[in-house]
Amino acid sequence: MNELLLIASLIVTFAAVLVAYRFFGRSGLYAMSAITTVFANIEVIILIKAFGMEQTLGNVLFAATFLITDILSECEGKKCANKAVMIGIFSQIFFLLLSQSWLLYKPVVEDEAFIAIKTVFSNTPRMILASLAVYAVSQIFDVWLYHKWWNFTEKKFGNRRGFLWLRNNGSTLVSQIINTLLFTLLAFVGTYEFKTLLSIFASSYVIFVFTSLLDTPCVYLARKISDNRNNKKVNASTDDATEAGENS
Repeated sequence: MNELLLIASLIVTFAAVLVAYRFFGRSGLYAMSAITTVFANIEVIILIKAFGMEQTLGNVLFAATFLITDILSECEGKKCANKAVMIGIFSQIFFLLLSQSWLLYKPVVEDEAFIAIKTVFSNTPRMILASLAVYAVSQIFDVWLYHKWWNFTEKKFGNRRGFLWLRNNGSTLVSQIINTLLFTLLAFVGTYEFKTLLSIFASSYVIFVFTSLLDTPCVYLARKISDNRNNKKVNASTDDATEAGENS
């Protein structure tokens, strides 16, 4: 059951990223960057077993953040990709402050709902601080490496649009090692035994390898969306210029 839910979650999440880009452009991806980072920090508290491996539930949403920055790098430019990273960092800081303020309130009755919220969000600071540090390091590195690969292939082969699969996977697979290792150490050392930590690291990276390979077609689709949008703008400008010339 867990396996089916994870696959469905991956499909829905990646599809949501593409839909956001299709209808809202870069603004949609900025919004998705905030949404995925906040939700991932809630999900990551849950440890599950799927495909024979122990893993944290936030892996799919964290993988989506790399898809978002890769689409922005490819279609909108490095500056936009880095802006999405900054939005993600801001969202995590705001969520940390807000969620911790909830615990300071004194409810009328400490019912099951309040106790549950208190239990969940009392564990949040370490997770979010770990996630914040890892997110900042791995995402900034991912954007930097994406454009390094891009510059390399363009100079080597003289083809700017080619080798998208290489810069996408070449940046994400490397940065995911940093992401997985740092998060496992910062978030779970002292909480789980070494065997469990090793299992979390291995399973998380295996999932990230799978999601990285799967997000490549999504980046190609996003570039097609971007190309269609740009073509419409060019055609609209041409029509406006023609109409202006006829009127003159």
